[in-house]
Amino acid sequence: MSLLLVVLVSAATLFAGYRIYGSLLARLFRLDPSKPTPAYELRDDVDYVPTEPKFLIGQHFSAIAAAGPIVGPILACTMFGWAPALLWILLGSIFIGGVHDFASLVASVRHKARSIAEIVREHMSRRSYVLFLSFIWIALVYIIVAFTDITAASFVGQQKLENGTVVRGAGIAASSMLYLALPVAMGLLMRYAKLSLLWATIIFVPLIGVAILAGQYIQLDLAALFDTSEANAHKIWDVLLLAYCLVAAIVPAWLLLQPRGHLGGFFLFVALAAGAFGVLFGGKTVQYPAFTGWTSKAGESLVPMLFITIACGACSGFHALIASGTSSKQLKRETDAKPIGYGTMLLEGMVAVVSLCCVMMLVPTDPVLAKPQPNGIYANGIQSFLSPIGIPPQIGITFALMAFATFVYDTLDICTRLGKYIIQELTGWKGRAGAWLGTCLTAITPLFFVMQTTFDARGKVQPVWKAYWGLFGATNQLLAALTLIGLTVWLYVGAGRKWSLAVTGIPMLFMYGMSVTALFSFVAKGFAKGLPSDLIPWVAVVLIGLALLMLWEGIAALFRRRPWLPEDPIFAQ
Repeated sequence: MSLLLVVLVSAATLFAGYRIYGSLLARLFRLDPSKPTPAYELRDDVDYVPTEPKFLIGQHFSAIAAAGPIVGPILACTMFGWAPALLWILLGSIFIGGVHDFASLVASVRHKARSIAEIVREHMSRRSYVLFLSFIWIALVYIIVAFTDITAASFVGQQKLENGTVVRGAGIAASSMLYLALPVAMGLLMRYAKLSLLWATIIFVPLIGVAILAGQYIQLDLAALFDTSEANAHKIWDVLLLAYCLVAAIVPAWLLLQPRGHLGGFFLFVALAAGAFGVLFGGKTVQYPAFTGWTSKAGESLVPMLFITIACGACSGFHALIASGTSSKQLKRETDAKPIGYGTMLLEGMVAVVSLCCVMMLVPTDPVLAKPQPNGIYANGIQSFLSPIGIPPQIGITFALMAFATFVYDTLDICTRLGKYIIQELTGWKGRAGAWLGTCLTAITPLFFVMQTTFDARGKVQPVWKAYWGLFGATNQLLAALTLIGLTVWLYVGAGRKWSLAVTGIPMLFMYGMSVTALFSFVAKGFAKGLPSDLIPWVAVVLIGLALLMLWEGIAALFRRRPWLPEDPIFAQ
């Protein structure tokens, strides 16, 4: 079977979901283009800015499209085969992930662009608010741990391609550092030289290509620089990336966050187009098995591990933080919530499908799969897709890994900033001192985890990101479930919308069940031989406790008031 057929059917399915189910959601939520949004009502031209959807889509997509839709599908495919992974990506995106993102965005807009946590406080309780914020902060820490370590892994070692070309991680690192310098220069020129956004785009987007080409010639090899092993160089990069998180969360948004998000949006769309081009014209066929069994080689069960491994490729609790944190403050019209909240989640589903194709075109005995590093598999796939138009393998690999890192930088920036705000809210420490405290706690706590040496079930050393990916996935999916609890309470209790029990309630129960089941499996495995020294089962216990308390708060809120009371004016706004 041709990969082209898989991609075309997937694209058609997601498009049909957007047109049919997305339109149904727009009607159910009564989106009205004439109603003023917080972007107008609270306009300050800093945070609250009415933004045309063609620009906000790129910004929102760049923020939500982390490494999850790349790493998760690739891991799930190697574990269980491509068929269950593909089904979950398509169905999950349309009926769960898209609903979660869309409802989060609309709820925030209807509540003056306040965060999901504040909506939970208003419609549930102050205790729910504290529990929810605590859970979010833990989720952010594990997102930073997983994405920091997997990015650092691409900056060391080397990869030998079939034609003998060697791509060195030191070259990828150099390209990545050059890429990070570009938005700083762009921000300074726009602020002090009054360079327009149009000219900044024309100048700096091509310079990303220069950074990709130059990196393989410059080489930033920390192992050679510090005369140490690749494993130690990996740890040094972990530290440097977390230092980047610290700096990025403190410096003004105009200096790094905004210009990097703008450039990153262009880069990510080019990466998606490159994958689509390769699938359309590369002539690749499906060679990997559609289904390899209900249990992976490592002994993980398809239920629930498939649903937490794919994570952002089908549903992500992290997206609610973006939707209610920044995008709701820029939504120009209520009806824009459909393409921005729902449509971008389906677009991320297509990113996951392209990532899945990078495994589907390989035979199980392919050397690339011998040591399954998802970023390496993704880079190998994109390089293969680009080869028909004459892109050298070395440049194709660098381009793909740079795209991967770009996904990650957006996520690391935003996670650290959100973590800072949460610590400030929980402690009440405002001002510059509180900002530094919140940032340091959020950026330094992951350091404790990435510095560990982790082992797999057979006692062999494994990358930190791989050890914590399951916990990250369960945390992220459970965050989505907890968000859906809050949304269901708002819709059912606050607005008397009985359809919410099907639209948001059923997805909530499914995500809650899968996530908590996965966490219980981590606890059972960790405590099987007594008190574990491994942190994963202990953290899982804490997360289960928070999740159960949050569920109890949701149930209490549902029965505290009757859903047939007059409609809440917040919903009717």
